[in-house]
Amino acid sequence: MQQDTFSLEDVIRFHLKDFIEEILEEELENAIGSRYAREGKGYRNGHRTRGVTTTGGTVEVDVPRARLRTEDGGFVEFQNSVLPPGRRLTPRVEALITRAYLCGCSVRKVSFALAQALGGSVSRSMVSRCLRRLKPQWEAWMERDLSGEGILRLVLDALSVDVRMDGTSHKLLILVALGITNEGERMVLSMKDMGGESKEAWLEIMRDLVGRGVQQPQICIVDGNPGIEAALAQTWPNCLVQRCTVHKERNMLGYAPPAMHEELKADYQAMMYAGDAQAALGLRKEFILKWHSKCPKVVSSLKEAGDRLFTFLRFPPQQWKSLRSTNSIERLNEEFRRRIKVQGATHTGDSVCLLFWAMLACGVITHRKVHGFETLKRPIQEDLKLAS
Repeated sequence: MQQDTFSLEDVIRFHLKDFIEEILEEELENAIGSRYAREGKGYRNGHRTRGVTTTGGTVEVDVPRARLRTEDGGFVEFQNSVLPPGRRLTPRVEALITRAYLCGCSVRKVSFALAQALGGSVSRSMVSRCLRRLKPQWEAWMERDLSGEGILRLVLDALSVDVRMDGTSHKLLILVALGITNEGERMVLSMKDMGGESKEAWLEIMRDLVGRGVQQPQICIVDGNPGIEAALAQTWPNCLVQRCTVHKERNMLGYAPPAMHEELKADYQAMMYAGDAQAALGLRKEFILKWHSKCPKVVSSLKEAGDRLFTFLRFPPQQWKSLRSTNSIERLNEEFRRRIKVQGATHTGDSVCLLFWAMLACGVITHRKVHGFETLKRPIQEDLKLAS
């Protein structure tokens, strides 16, 4: 006769039910007294069976019920702290499911990977419940005090996400404020669905930052959206502004025929990546003279940004790479889109923001220090003549 063999996990799961029920009985006994005492603080009211998933597997547990006596002589239902109402997953299992999902796995892949270990499948509603339990932490993060963070710069941009509402695909814009500390650390300060990028929308973002302790930064890096710049002028009129050179390059290419793109890009990048400030300003003059006759609209687009396209030249050259563009946010956006691509459409702005924050909070999406952080305390050049 062949003898049955059991793994260590099977043995643990076999005793798990008894262990949980023993803890529940002990907590109830502490609340109402021994079941054999004549006088107690309440009375027992049978049991109810509940499935509980732990890291040791899924078991059916008989949860004791009781009525507790109140000071006015009435009774209330006893609620144990081990398995509160609605809790069918332990906190560690919730964290495991949440992290697997945030790492870019679809619900199907999460279920496939964890089903055997947890003793049951992982449903979409289960994942949703795990994420919803993070909402209080996210709300606290959105209201946290920022006065002690030492925010030196701001990068402002919008995250575009595809969502499905009423069976139709829509673009959702999430306004993101990224802060750079005086130690060179990047940190997302705020993300909100404001319904667009109007001046009023960005003003609300900035007022919220001011209310949470952010003082006027040294410089703000923006993509050229007029709503951002108008809101900045009203909130921090003396703040330096750097227009994103990458966005401007894309705009300028739109005014030139495709046959000129390669030459235009070469001239533009030679200007933006010059070795020093005077060389960059000299190449700016040459660019305007050359392209004014070849493609006037390109020069008009360059002049539209004005000196704000060259504000980075006031700073030490070690910082230019991190100052020239809004790439800090663009990289976050690309990483976020890549990870949610397999997870299906998200239906609300709040759920997008919660998911983005959760990926940041658990380290799935990470930040690096900005280039040139060692020179952040050096003074900026105030007398640089930018105007051409």
